Amino acid sequence: MTTSSKPRVRFAPSPTGYLHVGGARTALFNWLFARHEGGTLLLRVEDTDVERNRPELVDGILDSLKWLGIQWDEGPYFQSQRLEMYQKAAATLLANGAAYACYCRASQYAGADAAAPTGETDDEGDSESAGAETKAARRAPCECRNLTPEQRAAKEQAGEPRAIRCLVPRSGVTKFEDAVFGAREIQNEEIEDFVLLRSNGLPTYQLSVVVDDIDMRITHVIRGADHLSNTPKQVLLYQGLGAAPPIFAHVPLILGPDRTRLSKRHGATSVGSYVEEGFLPEAFRNFLALLGWSPGDDTEYLPTPELVKRFSLGGVSRTNAVFDRPKLEWFNTQYLQQMPIEELLPHVEAQLRMDGLWREEWKSGERAWLASTVNLLRPRTRYLKDFTSWGRGFFSDVFDYEEEARAKFWKDPKLADLLGKLADGLAGLPDWNHDACDQALRQLAAAEGVKAGLLINATRVAIVGRAVAPPLFDTMVTLGRERVVGRLRKAIAALR
Repeated sequence: MTTSSKPRVRFAPSPTGYLHVGGARTALFNWLFARHEGGTLLLRVEDTDVERNRPELVDGILDSLKWLGIQWDEGPYFQSQRLEMYQKAAATLLANGAAYACYCRASQYAGADAAAPTGETDDEGDSESAGAETKAARRAPCECRNLTPEQRAAKEQAGEPRAIRCLVPRSGVTKFEDAVFGAREIQNEEIEDFVLLRSNGLPTYQLSVVVDDIDMRITHVIRGADHLSNTPKQVLLYQGLGAAPPIFAHVPLILGPDRTRLSKRHGATSVGSYVEEGFLPEAFRNFLALLGWSPGDDTEYLPTPELVKRFSLGGVSRTNAVFDRPKLEWFNTQYLQQMPIEELLPHVEAQLRMDGLWREEWKSGERAWLASTVNLLRPRTRYLKDFTSWGRGFFSDVFDYEEEARAKFWKDPKLADLLGKLADGLAGLPDWNHDACDQALRQLAAAEGVKAGLLINATRVAIVGRAVAPPLFDTMVTLGRERVVGRLRKAIAALR
C-alpha cells in the first residue's frame, strides 16, 4: 500500500492473558513508528475467541500500556462489536468466488479436534499479543470446494451447518514485500483452504484482522515474525476483497538466554509484574526498544524523545533478540541515577503511596526536602522499591533494625552510653550541618578513646536501621536534628 498521507498503525492485543514482553515490544514499535512519522496509532482489542477470552484482563492490558507511556490515538475498538462487518465480508468473498461454504466435519482434517464444530478449526491461532502459535497445516483437499450448485442447494435446504473457507488457488505463488525480511513468496499449493467464518458465525483471526485493517485504513502492519506464515493468507484476502495490502514489517522474536522461545521459565512475566518490582517505564521502554532494533550506532541510553527521533523500520533486525534480565536491571539503574529529579519524583511518589508512606506535605511545602532526599538515595538504588525498603527510614519513623547490622555494629557494650552522649552533644549544637555533625561525633570518639568508625557505623544503624546507607553526615542533615536525636535515644533502649 502506498499513500501520501501519514501512516496509520495498530496494536491489537487479545484478552486471553496479561500484556507480556513480546506484546509490549510490538506495541512500542508501533507507537515509536507512529510518533516518528507523525502518524496515528489505533488500539484494537481482538476479543472474538469466546472460549479463551477473559474480559477482565482488558483493563490490565490498557493499564500496562499506559504505564509504558504508549498513548493510542484511536480506540480501543472491540472486535466483538464488529461481527456483522466480518459476516458481510465473508458473504462478499463467497459472492466473488474467493471463498466457499464448507459442510465438512473438522475431524476430516489432519490435526483437527474431532469434537470441534463443523469446519470451525482456526488454522493460524491468535493475535500478536498471544503469540499466534501456528497449528498443524491442514492441506487435505476439501470435497466442498468442488460441490455443484445443486449439491450446495441440497445441503442448504437440509440445514447442514457450514463454515466459510478461503478458496486458495491450487497453482501459482502469493507474494508480498516485507519492510524487514524483504521479498517473500509461498507456493499456493502450500496454503490450505483456511477457515474464515465458523459455523457459529464467529470469524477467525485471518478474516477479522484483514477486514479491520481495511476498514481502519491501516497503512503499516508491524508485528512479530511468527506472523510471517499468516501473511500470504491475508494477502489472498486483501485480493479477494479488492483492497491493496498494507506494508508489512515483521519484527524478530524475543528469545530467552538459552535461545529458545521466551517463556515464564526464563523469568519473563507480565508487564504488570515489572511495575510491581519497581522498574521505571522509561528504562523498560529503552530496554524493549533495543530488543530487535538498533539506532545505527552503539548508543544504549536513549530517553524516549531520542527513541522517537531515531526510530525507523530500517533499523529493525532480522535476527532474533535475547531477553537479558541483567541488562534490564542496568537500564533501570541508569535511569534512576540520571533522570532529571522532577521526572523521577512522580515515580517515587507512586511507590511511597503504594507502600503507605506518602505524606501530602511532600507535595508542596516540603517538596524541596523530598527532592533532596531522593537525590541522596538514588545513587544506591536499583528499583523504585528500594526507596521504601532499605530507604524506609528516610520516609518513616517506623522501621526495623537490620539483624545483620545489629550483630555487626552494636556488639560493643559501651555503645549505649556512647550513643547517649552523642545524642546530648547533637541536641546542643548551635548549627545543624554536615561539618557540625561530623565534628561532634569525632570529638566524642576522641574524648572517649574509641575509633570514630565505631560511632559512625552504630549511629547509621540507629537512625536508618541499615548497615549500608548514604554517607552518615549527609543522612543526618537530611533527617534533621529532632529525628536523629530521637532515634539515637530510641536505639539506646534497644541496646540495653
